Amino acid sequence: MECFAVRHVSFEDLGVWEDEIRAHGYTITYADAGVDDLTPLATTDLAVVLGGPIGVEDIDRYPVLREEIDLLERRLAQDLPTIGVCLGAQLLAAAAGAKVYQGAREIGWDAVELTDAGRTGPLAHLDDLPMLHWHRDTFDLPEGAELLASTPETPHQAFTLGRALGIQFHPEVDTSHIERWLIGHSGQLMDAGIDVPELRAHSRELGDQMAMAGVALIRAWLRAQD
Repeated sequence: MECFAVRHVSFEDLGVWEDEIRAHGYTITYADAGVDDLTPLATTDLAVVLGGPIGVEDIDRYPVLREEIDLLERRLAQDLPTIGVCLGAQLLAAAAGAKVYQGAREIGWDAVELTDAGRTGPLAHLDDLPMLHWHRDTFDLPEGAELLASTPETPHQAFTLGRALGIQFHPEVDTSHIERWLIGHSGQLMDAGIDVPELRAHSRELGDQMAMAGVALIRAWLRAQD
């Protein structure tokens, strides 16, 4: 079985999910958006579309986003196992016909509030735990989707639609590599007025706890696809 993972920047990868996906019997192929052939996204056994600093509203400047949406539309029509994280969740929502737009910027650590559906599924492992947030855009809930999690600033933090899972926050991040994010997104952090030493300290303090929950999430979700 193959997992096809689409990256938009090299340091936003599968993180703590990677070993668990391999343990479940998948080989992992990374494809860099705008560089590599993304055609397998439509049909691969498992697809994960990861985050990045661009958004659906940038589609005219970055036409690869249109390609990803089109391929995800085909994937959704086949109800194949799919995860979208942050930008990936926004692309997944767009592929399902939902509106994606600029919302409240969230960068930092905060707990998400799970719905009843969230508490009884793979996200149950995240209940009451601080998660890493790093986004500006948000989306309406796609028609037919089930809401799993929210925050006061972002009502639609996670959803499921058939065998697709969209997550706006970042339970996959390996915070031992957080410095890559702090450097790679330095302009974004400066624009948002984020206290970088504080964000670094919180990531060191809370990262191991989130990693355990993130691994439990992906393990439970993969088992549910069997």
